Amino acid sequence: MGLMYQPDAARNVGMEDMTLTVDELAAWRAFVQMQELLRARLEQQLQASNGLSNADYTVLVALSEAPGRRLRAYELCDALGWEKSRLHHHFSRMCRRGLVEREQGDARAIHVTLTDTGLEALRRAAPGHAREVRRLVFDRLTEAEVRQLGAISTCLLDALLANAPRPARRSRRAASGAEPE
Repeated sequence: MGLMYQPDAARNVGMEDMTLTVDELAAWRAFVQMQELLRARLEQQLQASNGLSNADYTVLVALSEAPGRRLRAYELCDALGWEKSRLHHHFSRMCRRGLVEREQGDARAIHVTLTDTGLEALRRAAPGHAREVRRLVFDRLTEAEVRQLGAISTCLLDALLANAPRPARRSRRAASGAEPE
């Protein structure tokens, strides 16, 4: 179970500050389990309905919101909070499927552009994805709980982004997985 969850064991080895209260532990475990299940269910829906992964969808949304549907690779990394190697590998797979294309810019700049095929895939996927998010999350919450969820998420996200290394800093809009306009 680990010392984080066993206050007496932590106290015995001088690590009292590494424990959670009973309420904190219950909230943390529910949050982690909910997040993992929600991500898996959304991934299943995207894959079954549109042949897209959640990562594909996230890249497509970010590019659809960029001016000219195009970003420099480092800007896309920043927007998604991804490392360069992760983007490179995922981007290569998306290029082979015709969802995005790579363009050489000036000097060593590499641009990632959303193709018409990628935009169409996003347009097909977005309504079903939004319905699934609504079904799994928002249909179960009151309006007040939706506002609380937004406030709590924003508070935690702002703190995480403020203390993140450069690649993980991103805008709230990119982090939200906002639907294309």
